[in-house]
Amino acid sequence: MAGRKPLPTAIKKLKGTAQKCRTNINEPKAFVMCPDPPSFLGEIALEEWSHKAPLLVKMGVLTEADNTALAAYCVQYERFVRAEQKLADGEYTEVTTNGNEIAKALVGVSNRAADLMKKFLVEFGLTPSSRTRISATPRSEQDNEWNDFGGRRG
Repeated sequence: MAGRKPLPTAIKKLKGTAQKCRTNINEPKAFVMCPDPPSFLGEIALEEWSHKAPLLVKMGVLTEADNTALAAYCVQYERFVRAEQKLADGEYTEVTTNGNEIAKALVGVSNRAADLMKKFLVEFGLTPSSRTRISATPRSEQDNEWNDFGGRRG
């Protein structure tokens, strides 16, 4: 489909832009929860998961449906950290056999991982500018399916 990708209703509610006439009443709903990390995550990625997952749950944006996106972010985070560790000597260029100075391949790996990380962070509302577009209610006051019937959970 052409055009912008549609925002989920939950994000529209957080932003304060939800309109009843434009709400997809058949939109799938997922419960806010902290899914288990996938077994393939490396040590650094698993540590990042343990930092980000509880934060995203507190923000009310992490559901079981988001585990793949969070895992992909964590993999990119580990790739970024490992590339930066190898570049820690401050040498970002190398000389080719022809005598030309070029950027090390790890610089590209680091830059690409950082770019992908940023895209995931924006999706989860974890950058300063993406947070300014969201107005979240505290976790205990967030809507659930019973609120439509006049009830509030405690």
